[in-house]
Amino acid sequence: MNTTLSTTSAATEAQFGRRVAARLSAGTQDLPHEIGERLRAARMQALARRKVVRVLQTAPAVVPNGGTAALGGGWWTRIGSVIPLIALVAGLIVITTLQEDNRTDELAEVDAALLTDDLPPAAYTDPGFAQFLKTEATAQR
Repeated sequence: MNTTLSTTSAATEAQFGRRVAARLSAGTQDLPHEIGERLRAARMQALARRKVVRVLQTAPAVVPNGGTAALGGGWWTRIGSVIPLIALVAGLIVITTLQEDNRTDELAEVDAALLTDDLPPAAYTDPGFAQFLKTEATAQR
């Protein structure tokens, strides 16, 4: 579908270009010789600089029986596409393990601080103790 649109678009562009060139050429006979020569030189420069459009011809791809049409298509291509995925999964596993170890160490430090403190752990859950800490803090100010 795109090739049909591009073909009709190219034909329309070429027809438009021919009409514009005919209009421009029609008025050149009334111009003085010097101006006509400058226009001719400018036209030659424009033609020299124009973009050359090349039409690429595609050859049919021949794939042997059981083969693939990928670049290379061999084992190295398959291995090369799987290696980044394996590295990503291994990296995520390492990061998760390190974070779990860090969290376990932090919790162990808090537990050790609670158990070695002068107060029993039940004191921290007592609502009266929280009120005592608030009044103690305001009294010291």
